[in-house]
Amino acid sequence: MADFPHLSRRGFLNRSAAIGGLLVVPGLLTACSKTDAGSATGAGALDKLRKQGFVRVAYANEAPYGYLEGKELKGEAPTLHREIFKALGVDDLKPTLSEWDGLIPGLQAGKYDVVSAGMAITPERCGNAIFSEPEFISPTALMVKKGNPKNITDLASAKEAGITVGVMSGAVEGSYAKGAGIDEGRIKTLQKPQDGADAVKGGRIDAFLLTGISLRWLAKTNPTTEVTEAFVPELDGKQQFSPGGAVFRQGNEDLRDAFNRELKKIVSDRSRYVQLLKPYGFGETEIPPATLKTADLCKG
Repeated sequence: MADFPHLSRRGFLNRSAAIGGLLVVPGLLTACSKTDAGSATGAGALDKLRKQGFVRVAYANEAPYGYLEGKELKGEAPTLHREIFKALGVDDLKPTLSEWDGLIPGLQAGKYDVVSAGMAITPERCGNAIFSEPEFISPTALMVKKGNPKNITDLASAKEAGITVGVMSGAVEGSYAKGAGIDEGRIKTLQKPQDGADAVKGGRIDAFLLTGISLRWLAKTNPTTEVTEAFVPELDGKQQFSPGGAVFRQGNEDLRDAFNRELKKIVSDRSRYVQLLKPYGFGETEIPPATLKTADLCKG
């Protein structure tokens, strides 16, 4: 299985301009105004995809969002996108592996038609590409020892119990913990997800704070742990949904709109959504609220 570098996928606002913009892939800055001859653009993009029988999708090999297992493309985004494009008359996904920082520049350069990587929707990225409506939200959860001996359910209970909480270095969860009033001395920084699981198992921390999606995936290989029910944290009185979606090239609004129509059918059918994505750690808590709109997220 692929490892999953949270900081790059989730696109925290203090890093998203560099990650989602045009800063890191040599040669693509000058190419972004061009498209490959085979790329689908404009109002006829969907018709072109139907005629060729496949859609070129980019993934970053990040489980559980979009990754290659053997020769099969798996994960949240490819699973949803395969269903959607089949409904649109495009039977196959043709995958292209990309470094995370090259996803949007490669899209702009016409190297693929859609980014299928569970990319976070941020205002900075909206300036360089167009997003679908949210495919999922990323509520937070806590990984604890099996049996949850401290009976922790959320950040309020963590504060009340006076426990030690682990967070990823530089990740937004640290601000969630501080915002909930947990003393800074009880917030421990870890470098990667497995470090958090190991710290819980070893008793160095009482709980590890991360998205429920990632913790459920992590728990598969750490059976002496368990994950609390996911919850939506608040920061400065605002709920933090951390939504992600599919990404399209500017000018392909018609393709994006067709995609959104099919996406809505799946998101509105809770049982179908869970059936499709449960193998990747997604459940009802990850279904985006109907009121959560990309247009608003792009405004910031």
